Amino acid sequence: MLGNRKKGTRNGAGTSESRTIDPLRNLGVQEDEDVKRMLQGSSMVKVRSPRWQKRRTLKLLEDGVTVWCQSHKTSSRAKEQQSFSVMEVECVREGCQSETLRQMIGSIPEGRCLTVVFRGPRKSLDLLCQSQEEAQHWVRGIRTLQGRVENMTQKEKLDHWIHAYLSRADQNHDDKMSYDEVQTLLQMINVDLSEQYARSLFQKCDRSADGRLDHGEIEVFCRELLRRPELDAVFIRYSANSCVLSTVDLRDFLQDQGEEASLIHAQSLILTYELNEWAQKNQFMTPNGFTMYMLSKENCVFNPDHGRVYQHMEHPLAHYFISSSHNTYLTKDQLTGDSSTEPYIRALSHGCRCVELDCWDGDKGEPVIYHGHTLTSKVPFVEVIETINEYAFKASPYPLILSLENHCSVEQQTVMAGHLRSILGDKLLTKPLGRLDPQALPSPEDLKGKILVKGKKESSVEECWSSSSDFSSSDEESSRAESKTRRKTEEKKPGVSKLSPDLSELVVYTRSVPFQSFDQAAKSPATDMSSFSESEALRHVKDSGIYFVRHNSHQLSRIYPSGQRLQSSNYNPQDMWNGGCQIVALNFQTPGEQMDLNQGRFLQNGQCGYVLKPPFMCQPGTTFNPENVGGGPGHAPVLLTVRVISAQQLPKPEWDKPSSIVDPQVWVEVHGAPIDNNKKKTHHVDNNGFNPRWDCTFNFTVHVPELALVRFMVEDHDYTSSNDFLGQYTLPFTSLRTGYRHVRLLKLDGSSLSPSSLFIHVKVKPCQSSPSKSSSKPPGRKSSTKTP
Repeated sequence: MLGNRKKGTRNGAGTSESRTIDPLRNLGVQEDEDVKRMLQGSSMVKVRSPRWQKRRTLKLLEDGVTVWCQSHKTSSRAKEQQSFSVMEVECVREGCQSETLRQMIGSIPEGRCLTVVFRGPRKSLDLLCQSQEEAQHWVRGIRTLQGRVENMTQKEKLDHWIHAYLSRADQNHDDKMSYDEVQTLLQMINVDLSEQYARSLFQKCDRSADGRLDHGEIEVFCRELLRRPELDAVFIRYSANSCVLSTVDLRDFLQDQGEEASLIHAQSLILTYELNEWAQKNQFMTPNGFTMYMLSKENCVFNPDHGRVYQHMEHPLAHYFISSSHNTYLTKDQLTGDSSTEPYIRALSHGCRCVELDCWDGDKGEPVIYHGHTLTSKVPFVEVIETINEYAFKASPYPLILSLENHCSVEQQTVMAGHLRSILGDKLLTKPLGRLDPQALPSPEDLKGKILVKGKKESSVEECWSSSSDFSSSDEESSRAESKTRRKTEEKKPGVSKLSPDLSELVVYTRSVPFQSFDQAAKSPATDMSSFSESEALRHVKDSGIYFVRHNSHQLSRIYPSGQRLQSSNYNPQDMWNGGCQIVALNFQTPGEQMDLNQGRFLQNGQCGYVLKPPFMCQPGTTFNPENVGGGPGHAPVLLTVRVISAQQLPKPEWDKPSSIVDPQVWVEVHGAPIDNNKKKTHHVDNNGFNPRWDCTFNFTVHVPELALVRFMVEDHDYTSSNDFLGQYTLPFTSLRTGYRHVRLLKLDGSSLSPSSLFIHVKVKPCQSSPSKSSSKPPGRKSSTKTP
């Protein structure tokens, strides 16, 4: 905290020196020249098209994370779009790289342009600055602020968070807080304290008794507000004297947490988190040091060992779940939404390893990508490939699959092949790896840094005459009759190839073939793969589960959403993972529970986009049946006990009135094999989003732990309408850590909701009926060995 600092004055750049209420000091960027320029504000031109260009003033607000964009619009929707947080930014692209700015190359100085690409569905912001130097200030400044926030400890985030609200509540900017301003602050931070308690808290901190908090009084007020009685209770439970934790006390705590329990480890934690010099010297941990430790990343519910690539990456591709996107080019719905390169940036930046390109003939001999026969806009194929080339391996080094839905003429297919070769260069896989069987699937490790083309491939004279359709279109269900008619017409024209040899030879290990039967597929090479609509795949899972799992131990399967999902909604991916399907393609542009599950599934293994399937799904003769797991392979039942203790700093729904306070409740959900699907909820807490307490305990029997996901979801309870989503976090059961843990909540679009969190306690123990003692080990224990 800041202590008793002398009040300072603002300098010309809009920063402040030695101020008590100074969020920038918490960020450690008050002397950064780029940030200073952002605080001053810049006049820029906002560009939507060559004909629509409006001057706007962009300015960084004093919280250090919010950028305000001046606009004269008055609608509530427009006001929402007038500002953005740097943490909502996916990336900043320099120069003319967006579709809009590319159209203007030659007419505007490229060095003065930048594009702010946002997470989620928000449209990108194309800007033309007054100078190249100014553009660089904003590009570097946003990146600096993002990096600083991402690297802050939870304690630093809390300090910055409360000081940002203090700055907003200090209405007359005198660096002091009156009682009315404190009341405003409490409303902002989502807590409804009684008048009596709020007044007593204010008077307790107002040691000078002048009716205003200043300097050290504000710091005392912050400490009181952020105090965690539930953490104090845990501390007292383990402390032998209720004052400090000795190394023995701390070791006992670590043992109950399921972590490395040694005196040496306890000593290292005291050296790292204890700030009191006397306590550190005598190897004690005080309540403040314990709070620092409990708020650190070391106590997140997600196993940090799984935040790196810890699984073996030498298995065949068919043995992995692969993060996959459907209609990747779309920003919204499938009828009128825009097509863009930016969804590819978002998907690839989040570890997606299979993206879709819906290719059609374009003007001037150049193919385009869009959702055919609809009003969706078109984006040039060449621009998409250039974007993929730039972002393919920024988040993951493992192979990227381009799923081509090919509707182009032979001539434009040849153009596509040329662009793929010239732009992707050595990254593009053009022939089988020399040391391996060409009929077998390589591993992600073998294909590191390579881009694979998935599509049809000529392997016989007959196939030269067939349609080049990939059989993976989301239109397939609704246009079967049309395709049959087209095929009959084409059959009357033998000898006319519909597939370019140049494009065909780029398909190496991912050859698209229509699915005939499991018996037929078992006789085909592992390099053949089929696409299934969600309804077809679900039917196979339910009616032929064992055979579908066996099929998916040998070949890749791609699942795509029904063509009737016109609003780009998603199916439940867990149903498909239960059948061993690898490429479960979802509409990444549509947030919701389904994308939460997808993000949770691929949170592990370094978020590299490849997750090794359980061993019982990789054996060619497996008898695992996802519809019946009362025993047999994969059946290792455990009892999961989750105690939801409290939440911290929950947000308000964006559309709520400033005076409203949320009534939060928490859902704890298990998603996995059908027998494991379950969800339970706490009661709601009235008028407290700041530090609600529940102390609710739930028990779940998880029969197939290796397939299960655990989801925590917080919502605002409402008696008269549907509850509003506040935040969630989803993770694999096998990455869940036991003991007292914090759950860092995420927004609807999957980005951080910092500093919002849940505080929980987790226990995992084998069910008495479990036939396997080896499955009883809690999933959160640390291990230095790789998973086989």
